[in-house]
Amino acid sequence: MPMFRLARGLSLSAYRREWLGKDVVAGIVLSTLLVPQGMAYAELAGLPPITGLYTTILCLLGYAVFGPSRILVLGPDSSLGPMIAATILPLAGADGDPKRAIALASLLALMVGAIMVLGAVAKLGFIADLISKPTMIGYMNGLALTILVGQLPKLFGFKVDAEGFIRELTGFVKGLADGKAVAAAAAVGIAGIALILVLQHWLPKVPAVLIMVVLAIASTTVFSLADHGVSLVGVLPKGFPPLTIPHVRAADLGPLFAGALGITLVSLTDTISTASAFAARTGQEIDGNGEMIGIGTANLAAGLFQGFPVSTSGSRTAVAERSGSKTQLTGITGAAVVIVMIVLVPGLFRDLPQPALAAVVITASLSLADIPGTARLWRQRKGEFLLSIAAFLGVVLLGVLPGIAIAVGLSILAVFRRAWWPYDTELGRVEGLEGYHDLRSYPRAQHLPGLVIYRFDGPLFFANATTFRDEIRRMARADPPPKWIVIAAEPMTDVDTTASDVLEELDEALNADGISLVFAELKDPVRSKIERYGLTRTINPAHFFPTVESAVAAFRQETGAEWVDVVPPKPVESPGHG
Repeated sequence: MPMFRLARGLSLSAYRREWLGKDVVAGIVLSTLLVPQGMAYAELAGLPPITGLYTTILCLLGYAVFGPSRILVLGPDSSLGPMIAATILPLAGADGDPKRAIALASLLALMVGAIMVLGAVAKLGFIADLISKPTMIGYMNGLALTILVGQLPKLFGFKVDAEGFIRELTGFVKGLADGKAVAAAAAVGIAGIALILVLQHWLPKVPAVLIMVVLAIASTTVFSLADHGVSLVGVLPKGFPPLTIPHVRAADLGPLFAGALGITLVSLTDTISTASAFAARTGQEIDGNGEMIGIGTANLAAGLFQGFPVSTSGSRTAVAERSGSKTQLTGITGAAVVIVMIVLVPGLFRDLPQPALAAVVITASLSLADIPGTARLWRQRKGEFLLSIAAFLGVVLLGVLPGIAIAVGLSILAVFRRAWWPYDTELGRVEGLEGYHDLRSYPRAQHLPGLVIYRFDGPLFFANATTFRDEIRRMARADPPPKWIVIAAEPMTDVDTTASDVLEELDEALNADGISLVFAELKDPVRSKIERYGLTRTINPAHFFPTVESAVAAFRQETGAEWVDVVPPKPVESPGHG
């Protein structure tokens, strides 16, 4: 199967004539959302609004050619905007030269695209799993809050010269206290947020953002907003962007690459989760490596035409789906509409108030937050709730890029934590149930005197070998001590050399005390490793059993033990009663 398959999302070989009208109509509807969001997210990334339109056009065309999904819509994204800004703005310098910022952002997109494509060739689509759901929820919650606070000054018509959540929030509050807020700007922005939220809730099929943008432009003329201190977008540059190879300093490459890695991970994770959700509705299969090719191509195309990194948009994909989209011809149509607009009518949005763009970004940030998901973590698993809060605080207090590093680190630590301290328990027999069961769930389960059945739910390796050893030693110190300790080893998927040495020392110590270490249900590959390590020198080869049942039968045959009930502890009599 070739790695690069053209126009998979267009489904040209199986395209139906009746889809054409639906795709074109869906593309036109989609374009009404692409334009204001593209401009707003460009400003969120610290770039001129027109770059958001350039990016939108090229990424849609690039994904349509190489992307595997028939329905996904890519473009500038609210979750990537702060990451792009955090990467390029420190490099752009204090003067904030727009041309230099565009060059940095374009090279960042090329890096993201290259990483995606190379990752797909190496079949690394699984890296999307590096961020667990709890840490992703915390990261997105932190991102939503930082975006919201960062847009508040713009919403109220003034600027804050500060970086970081705390400084931006302090600067905004100080600006309000100093009377910098522009009443007309605040009115437009707050009304825009309210209108979008109301329409999205009560009339979800109506293009809420488009309606708000049209009304905001109309209000500029009706109320002479420019005369009341409200900043407007102004006339956009006319024409299609030329093919441009971005030029930056060699010293900028390291910080850009670090930012590109974080953006790649978030973009891929977002795309895989969104693709999974929509594929479940359409019956498509998810191709993780194919998605990396599609996103990578989209980023490469954007980077070569003065664009910036992109990701999948769940909201725009939902709009396309609700509008009847069948293939990526929807995205091509949307891109064509945007091209016509910037070539023929670049002044269409010149009267759009800047607070209206802030309203678009803020409502998008609210959709990033998952408060119900956070509450569910609190109810269901406190440990994962704390991971989510740690990721949230990392974004809010340290910044967006450190926040993603913390989210990845916490996810990896969570995996290591489960392997380090896997669940373990003793087993017993329960009347009426087949097999052997957890004593924590069945504390009155029957047991055989002199026998302990112990289950360790994880591979045995250097990090948890001493934990395993200490638990066996604890059971061996019981009064009276057991004769056999049977390891129900089916969950034990591996034994490394460090664990092998620990097992050898443990078995020798147990043998000296007259206790046998016995294994049941050990997988053949793990049994082969144990034999290769030479452990059968100390562990009796006869003490490896195919099932726990056969180990129990052998113990009963050797000792004549019979099953007994757990003796409940005698109740303690209260003083003064009897």
